Amino acid sequence: MINDRLPSSWRDFPIQQQPSYPDQEQLHQVEAQLQSMPPLVFAQEIRDLKQHLAEVVNGRGFLLQGGDCAESFNQFGADKIRDTFKVLLQMAVVLTFAGRRPVTKIARMAGQFAKPRSADFEDVNGQSLASFRGDIINSAGTDPADRIPDPQRMLQAYHQSASTLNLLRAFAQGGLADLHQVHRWNTSFVEASPSRERYQIMSDRIEDALAFMEVCGVTSQSAPSIRETQLFTSHEALLLNYEEALSRIDSFTGLCYNCSAHFVWIGERTRQLDHAHVEFFKHIENPIGVKIGPATRADDLIRLIDALNPENEAGRLTLITRMGADTLADVLPGLIRAVQKEGRQVLWSSDPMHGNTVKSNSGYKTRQFDQILRELHQFFAVHRAEGSYPGGIHLEMTGEHVTECTGGAYPISDSDLATRYLTSCDPRLNANQVLDLAYLIADALRDVQVEPDKV
Repeated sequence: MINDRLPSSWRDFPIQQQPSYPDQEQLHQVEAQLQSMPPLVFAQEIRDLKQHLAEVVNGRGFLLQGGDCAESFNQFGADKIRDTFKVLLQMAVVLTFAGRRPVTKIARMAGQFAKPRSADFEDVNGQSLASFRGDIINSAGTDPADRIPDPQRMLQAYHQSASTLNLLRAFAQGGLADLHQVHRWNTSFVEASPSRERYQIMSDRIEDALAFMEVCGVTSQSAPSIRETQLFTSHEALLLNYEEALSRIDSFTGLCYNCSAHFVWIGERTRQLDHAHVEFFKHIENPIGVKIGPATRADDLIRLIDALNPENEAGRLTLITRMGADTLADVLPGLIRAVQKEGRQVLWSSDPMHGNTVKSNSGYKTRQFDQILRELHQFFAVHRAEGSYPGGIHLEMTGEHVTECTGGAYPISDSDLATRYLTSCDPRLNANQVLDLAYLIADALRDVQVEPDKV
């Protein structure tokens, strides 16, 4: 039986995007197993992240969140985890130097298995199948039996998440995060890039800064902050059976934390005020996010903020805008003004991926690099015009050299998509594209001004 002190009231509310498990007894057994297992993350780590995000809200930091659109049971391995970890660090070095602010790094890893879908059924090779909802729920196979929701998959997701977290912690503390090493990776990227001349100046300045620090005695040996880093994990908390089962009551505070990840968010499709996901999120202490699409009304947004952050606590709530390059400039200003007028403390982050998804001529779902970049520039420009702080970016990305999004300095065309289109759901930026993005938004981040009382 699930502990009655855990946040189970969501079960009495309408719910969207949930599987219908045919064997309810098996589902209850799996939930009980998960509840008996060790937490994946710990309450103090979650509190540390909330403090970092409070600093971002006040203009004293920046949030970089990125990783797989959906993690996969089949595409799981140390190299894949390492490569995404590396590219997150590479981006963070560029953004830290450009913005003169510490960058809080949150990976979409160790739990990003469930995906919302626009329909319950999809056409696969001419046959109608129940939609694939992520490896934590069902299989992407083409046999109808593959699409039946299986609660045992939650156990596999837990064990894979534990392995991923173990490796991420080893990388973060074991030398792979050394600033000098990360800069060497960036130098190699710049030297090989078709846009080398554009990026070289910043690369040289970072090189000079590291050399100056070393002369002053700030080295990997003398300063742990040079050789180590903090990396947090996140995912969309879509499958509430799993999320409740991994929630824990903290023995020090008596408060409830969702220990499946440090940071969890509600998607655009499940943020109804009177539905289960908002109800669940009300009862956990984690820093949380909400995806905000182009149809969002200002009054609805204020009600959502008040429901999820009634104490108006800085660091508790991140609004992740996903509007599209053709829409953001028209919609976002009004939402920012409403939030400012009501004095609500939120962290604004940009997801420039989901609003710019298109179907290519070759039939692949893709995203165009120039549209992603354009939405990010608009995000910074709108906040600058409104006197608000653009606090972060949220990307679907991978350290692998996939061909899923078109464009970039190494131009991927429509005809190139089939070369390495590996995603199990949505298209991701590859390693070169995300580093291009970091260098290209560096000027916008450098130009961000913060009100004196927030410095």
